[in-house]
Amino acid sequence: MSEQWRVVDLCAFEGDLRAVRGGVEVCPDEGVSTVLPVAELAVVLIGMKVNLNAAVLHRLAEADVAVLFCDWRGIPEGGCYSWSDHGRVAARHRAQADVSLPRKKNAWARLVRAKIEGQAAVLENLKIRGSGELLALADQVRSGDPGNVEAQAARLYWSRTLGRGVGRQPAAGQLIGANACLDYGYAVLRGHLMRAVLAAGLAPALGVFHRGRGNAFALADDLIEPFRPAIDEVALPLPATASPSDRDVKQLLVAAASQRFDSDGHGIPAVAEALAQSFGRYVEGDIDRLQVVSWQGPSRVGVGD
Repeated sequence: MSEQWRVVDLCAFEGDLRAVRGGVEVCPDEGVSTVLPVAELAVVLIGMKVNLNAAVLHRLAEADVAVLFCDWRGIPEGGCYSWSDHGRVAARHRAQADVSLPRKKNAWARLVRAKIEGQAAVLENLKIRGSGELLALADQVRSGDPGNVEAQAARLYWSRTLGRGVGRQPAAGQLIGANACLDYGYAVLRGHLMRAVLAAGLAPALGVFHRGRGNAFALADDLIEPFRPAIDEVALPLPATASPSDRDVKQLLVAAASQRFDSDGHGIPAVAEALAQSFGRYVEGDIDRLQVVSWQGPSRVGVGD
């Protein structure tokens, strides 16, 4: 199934969609039209400047294609899914709900390890002592992280980056400073993970580690962890007076959430989508290990070139 999981992104598209025999015709306001065979599609992301009618939605639904309606940022706000019990999305949801506890624990360990490795890279790149200690902690992460190595690494990391008297204080309502900039950058980053999870046909409320009745995107909060250091490396060097309410700071943080992430030069949104697809294949049993990339820093992946 994974080979056929094709996602068509029309968030930036301007024009019409029309139902045709066996497919959907994409008609841009300027340019040449093309036909997308519905048999080859899994998910279609619809932007705010796309015009379509009920016939298009019917054509996609009968072919078991999920449709996600996105806001101006490209973040899904709602969607349409086929009600077929044998659909691709339904099958992936069932596999996700039935995944064994040992496989959940193994996935969480790989996410935590990648996060700590990324934090070590941030310290090294910012010339702050402690990267070796963090890498040693990363090697201690076991399935399910029973020793809570993530918390040990966090205490070390934030004491070295923010200082012992400051610390990381998420959602503290601050308007200036490192915590405020981190909160904003993480919020933008979370939007990319929300989109990746939905585009992969995953149930966003079924997390690996995070859970809670009020969290509709617990899985996004799990998969976001390896990407946080990419935001840290941009936000932490900012002056103490920096604020996300400042236009230049806001643009910098938005760009940080899309910067190149892996050694092949793929940006965070693309790597997030690959991670979500990998998780989908993992819960379905197609692969034995969740494939997670850790942040190595802009100097190693060409950010800003």
